[in-house]
Formats: sequence, C-alpha cells, structure tokens
Amino acid sequence: MAGGTSETPGLPNDAGLPKGGGLPKGGGLPNGGGLLNGAGVSPGVGAGPIRSVAGAVPEPPADAKPAGDPEAERATALAALAAVAEDLEARGAKAAEVGNTDGQDVLNAQALMARDPGLADGVTAKVNDGVAAARAVFDAFGVYREMLAGAGEYLAARVTDLDDIRDRTIARLLGLPMPGVPESDEPFVLVARDLAPADTAVLDPAQVVAFVTEEGGPTSHTAILARTMGVPAVVACPGATGLADGTLVLVDGAAGTVRIDPSEDEIAKAESAADARAALLEDATGPGATKDGHKVPLLANIGGPKDLEAALEHGAEGVGLYRTEFLFLDRSTPPTDAEQEDAYRKVLEAFPDGRVVVRTLDAGADKPLAFLPPPGEEPNPALGERGLRMMRHHPDFMSAQLGALARAASGLPAKLEVMAPMVTDADEAAYFAAACREAGIDYPGVMIEVPAAALRAQDIAAEVEFFSIGTNDLTQYTCAADRQIGGLAALQDPWQPAVLDLVALSASAAGEAGKSCGVCGEAAGDPVLACVLVGLGVTSLSMSAPSLALVRAALARHTLDECRQAAEAARSARTAEAARAAVRPHLPALPDLGL
Repeated sequence: MAGGTSETPGLPNDAGLPKGGGLPKGGGLPNGGGLLNGAGVSPGVGAGPIRSVAGAVPEPPADAKPAGDPEAERATALAALAAVAEDLEARGAKAAEVGNTDGQDVLNAQALMARDPGLADGVTAKVNDGVAAARAVFDAFGVYREMLAGAGEYLAARVTDLDDIRDRTIARLLGLPMPGVPESDEPFVLVARDLAPADTAVLDPAQVVAFVTEEGGPTSHTAILARTMGVPAVVACPGATGLADGTLVLVDGAAGTVRIDPSEDEIAKAESAADARAALLEDATGPGATKDGHKVPLLANIGGPKDLEAALEHGAEGVGLYRTEFLFLDRSTPPTDAEQEDAYRKVLEAFPDGRVVVRTLDAGADKPLAFLPPPGEEPNPALGERGLRMMRHHPDFMSAQLGALARAASGLPAKLEVMAPMVTDADEAAYFAAACREAGIDYPGVMIEVPAAALRAQDIAAEVEFFSIGTNDLTQYTCAADRQIGGLAALQDPWQPAVLDLVALSASAAGEAGKSCGVCGEAAGDPVLACVLVGLGVTSLSMSAPSLALVRAALARHTLDECRQAAEAARSARTAEAARAAVRPHLPALPDLGL
C-alpha cells in the first residue's frame, strides 16, 4: 500500500522528541516491525515505500595531479563551479513557477556560494600547487566547511548546502552521476543522510509523501522547505538510512516517528486522524483565547515582508518576532535607511490593529556580517559578543536601525515594540531602553534568553515595557546543551522543568510590574506546551505561521484554570518526558486534536 496525506497547519517539534500523545518509543511493535524516533519538523502523516537519495560522490584522491597544464585545470574547475551555479538558479526558477519562492531564495543563495570569489581563489591556489581540479575543489570547500561548522546554529545548518555544491561540482569534473532524488513510478518516502536544497526545492509533493533524514535539524533548509511544501518530515532520525529501499514506512511529522512495516489498519488510522485534525483546524479561527475567554494574542515569527502572506493567511494577530538580521545577512554593505524603513513599514501596515515586535539586529556568533568587524577569535561564539553585546560596540549602527524603525512607524496605527537580543542584566536593559526612547520608540523590551536575565527578571522589568522569551537559546544555556549536538537532544527540550521554572519567574516578574511577557521561541508552536506557557503566566505566543491554527485550537478547548493546573504539574515533574505525561490529565481535549 502506498499513499499519504499531509496537513499544512501544525507543529514543528524543535525538541526532537515525540509529543505527549505521540507513538511509543523504540522496540518492536505488536502490529509492525519497529519504530524510529527523530525530530518532527513538518506535520502530517505520509506512508509509502522508501526510496533513498542517489549515491554519494566519492572524495577525490589526495594525491591526484592535473592531467594538463595548471591554467587549463583551473579553467576546468571554475567552469564546473559556474555550471553548478547556473543549474541551481534554473532549479530555483522552476521552484518559483510552482509558488515555492522560499525554495528559490535558498537555491539562489546556494548559487551565490558557488560563485564566491574567495572560493575561486582557493581553488586556483590549490591548482597552482599542483593539485587536480576535483581535489582542488574538495580542499577549497573544506576550508569554508570548517568555518561554518564551528560558527553556531544558523551557519552550521548551511554546511549541508556547501557539501551539496561541492559534490555537484566534483561529479561534473569526474563525469559521475549527479547526486539527487531517485525516480519512482509510485509515491514514496524519501530517505537520506541529509537532503540538499537543490533536491527538495523541486520535489513534487504528490510524488514524495514524506521526508526522513538521519541528520539536520529544525533550522535546516530541509525542514524549512518541507514546511513550505506541506510535506511531513522527520529529521535527526538515527537508523533511517539503514532501511532497505522498498521498505514500507509510516511517517508522522508531528510526533517525529517512523513506523516500519505498518499494517494497513495502522496507516488508515493515522491518515484518518490527520484528516480529522485538519477538519478541526478549519474551524479554529478568530483571536487566540482560552475556552473561558482569557485572551492570548497569537502572533507570527517572520524574517521580512515576504513572510506576511503566510502570517495573514493563518490568522496571525500581529508579529511577535521580526528577525531583522535577514535584511543584513549575505550583503557586503548594510541596507540603506530607505531600504530598512520600507521593509519595516510594509510589516507595520499589514497589522494596523495589532502589535509588531521587532528584534534589533542579532548579529555576531553564528550570524557574522561582512560590513562589521568581527569581535576577534571566540572559542565559543554562542557565549560571545552577539546581539546587544555586539551592538554596544557599534552604537551608531544600532541608532540607525532604531531611527529607521521609528520613522517607519510614524503615522501608522500598529503598535511598534522593539526588543534587544542577548540581554543579561538590568544595566543592559536600561541602556537599550534609553537608546530606544532617544530614537522616538515608546515600547522598548528585551529578550529573555540568558538564565541570569530570567533569575533577575524583576530588576529588568523596571527598565523596559515588555519581555519576550526566546526558548531556543534559553533552553540551550540553561541545560548547557549545544543545539548542534544531536546526542544532547534530551537536554535541548523546552519541556525541561528547569526551563519552565525560568519562564515562570520571568512571567511573574513581568506581571507584578504590569508588563507583558510573550514567548517567541519554537516552544510557542507546540500546542500542548502552549497551554502550559499560558498557565505559567505568558501573555502572548509567537510562532511560525503554520503552527497558529493548532495552537489556537488547543487553547480554545481548555480553560485558564486547566492551563494553570497543567503548568503546575509540568513544573513538579523531574524530567521533560515526565512533564509531558503529567500535563495530559489536566488538558482533557488533547485527544480530540490528535495530540
């Protein structure tokens, strides 16, 4: 049996663990051949036979020498890079034809990597040293690869993109088959160690019913494109590539599970549950609120005006996280004041009756900028000069951004709130608030990402107008668990009771000061955890647009008191897994939503 369904609204499981209502972990199953667990990054279910990505390109021999003179070898290598760039751009245009503009953006970014002058210089230098073209390409990419792999989450997630460009170039030079997606005469589940954007962007969702990869994470391009396409996806799934082609699997992109050799009855039940959930979500409309009318604004996380359509389509009441760094990345010069004002104004105009929460430039660490000098060598960039710490070294740069924001909001009814990332104490909060007010911004705030800020949230609340909790970094720092290390997935979980304690401290401090406290990390998009967060005192939730409907539905089916009881139960647990289980008796409508 082959087939599948997918539901667009839903939840990326950034913790990499099954949700409380998900399938059981590991081992044999009474009606199937076993279960693999990974990180669910695109919801829905898909069933079909496995097809694996075509074979990897081998590493060229280290002692390979040029067949001709160095100049000809150099020209051959650079021509292969140019051909790969052109192919990526063509694939991007094809993706755009079917409405996948995110895919086009990703592929165009890859093409820019292939055309990078520094990369060409590295290849030339290797060829001049007497290295064959294919090996010169391999070595030149290796330098960039090491830089990205050690640069933090955002850039480390681009290593797969770099490897794909390298392999496509080497395949051209050696006359090997191009790595990529297999052809099939029936719908299938695509399995790979990781998927390259060049492949995922042009996939037909009617043919590929689900993705499963052994590597990757919620910020990888595979995850982003899978959510855009509405195809169920599970990443960071150990053992996936060990499954033989043709093996029937059932992929649950919300629970993060891959059931091996499921029965027809299991497939039918999973698809029926997904269809039922989709029908329920169609009725989940209007402002966010609990069953007894406690208002919880549901906002969208965006990276710029291009994300507005999805946010509005899914019923966002405003923007809870505008990641402004996407205006600055991949540029050799900063955007002009006019460019910034235009990008900000478009978002403010889209929500005339709502809030737009803007995060000032979160540069440094994993998001370096070509036009700002780096802070110097940092053994651990995630704990280095990033966010507000970096902007304090460039006050004119921060003032320019704040000024552009203030001008963009002038005369518009939307409520502009501006927050600084990576704030540690009240002095930093006061510094930022003063800079905002000097620029004409009335609602300065801070992100709570550093445990010290959560512990002394009462001091910080006296300096700013609101908090927004970034659960991704708060979890990483609280549990001392690098988000790039798959073996620490159990600690990279916002359900950790210690993280919930810090959320409660922050929300309580904000409430006592009469200030708001939202959550803009991926935890807000988990419909079960969203109820818990509201019970902890969080006043708004911001998430990727496709997650809004399911969160809205979960809140609408539970009272504020039930949310508070669930929050108390979660904090009383000793582990993240126990916290998930402890909340279920207090949130009785979860099974109705397939959770």
